[in-house]
Amino acid sequence: MKITPENARALQDELRTRVVLDEPGPPPGTGHLTGVDVAYDDARDLVVAAAVVLDAATLAVVEEATATGRVRFPYVPGLLAFREIPTVLDALDRLTADPGLVVCDGYGRAHPRRFGLASHLGVLTGLPTFGVAKNPFVFSYDPPGPRRGDFSPLIDDSGNGDRTEVGRALRTQDGVKPVFVSVGHRVSLDNACAHTLRLASAHRQPETTRRADSLCRRVLANESEGAPRN
Repeated sequence: MKITPENARALQDELRTRVVLDEPGPPPGTGHLTGVDVAYDDARDLVVAAAVVLDAATLAVVEEATATGRVRFPYVPGLLAFREIPTVLDALDRLTADPGLVVCDGYGRAHPRRFGLASHLGVLTGLPTFGVAKNPFVFSYDPPGPRRGDFSPLIDDSGNGDRTEVGRALRTQDGVKPVFVSVGHRVSLDNACAHTLRLASAHRQPETTRRADSLCRRVLANESEGAPRN
């Protein structure tokens, strides 16, 4: 059955009840961390997903996997997971190493329905997950201090009087624009921010995202170069 945006929103509401928010998650520097990301060739409705497993202590690459699929869901704000997750799941399934804690280039609770890509992926896989996004989507925040590690709450002030913290604006490098960290599943916000800082020791974005982004873009470029020319 073809899923519609209305079906997708109803599914988000159902799956959101399964999100676990009372587990701390693995301590920083232990086990594995896996970055997932996707790249698109819109002209051919093609999507490539990458999963890159890092050793949490050294950030050395343990394993990489990719998967290629067709885009079967339209771009609808707030429903990006339905475009990406099928291929991301394929990439994760191809790993032989334990993914450990999964870091998504996107949102978890910092989502209009409190169920972004990181939450969706966590519920489907059972893995601890969190998201690190480049922008705050629809939420407000005060600029954090200028130093690495400074943060401020990412607030949902949508009008019901309940100013809920849905994530944090986190400064990963001195004087550089913050990233936006939010819990997905089975990890605390404090822990997610601590992991993000360890992963972003030299750059604004965490190393998990940088490596997964680079890998899926390389594979997509190779796919596109091999496409028949009209």
